[in-house]
Amino acid sequence: MAKRTTTRSARQKPSVRPHRHGKGRCVSILKKLSAYIDDELPGSLCEELRKHLGACPNCEEFVASLRQTVALCQHQPTPALSQAERARMRNDILRAARPR
Repeated sequence: MAKRTTTRSARQKPSVRPHRHGKGRCVSILKKLSAYIDDELPGSLCEELRKHLGACPNCEEFVASLRQTVALCQHQPTPALSQAERARMRNDILRAARPR
């Protein structure tokens, strides 16, 4: 029986591509992605994000992954929470939202 060989590229995850712009720009973009995917941003900002995504394969790949995650989550039933779980979650959210 012949041994199957795999190429190095087939075994490794794709590497992060080098940035041609500052990484701080990507961080700024990533903070707006949820609103972008939900079409909650003004047109001018959407255009700015699209230009960045077209020039940054890393961010473009991240957006594709995020869209896929959102789509998968939308097809799952909402879990039922007990009254105690709801109260705990509400308190956790309020505590996290308090100014420090």
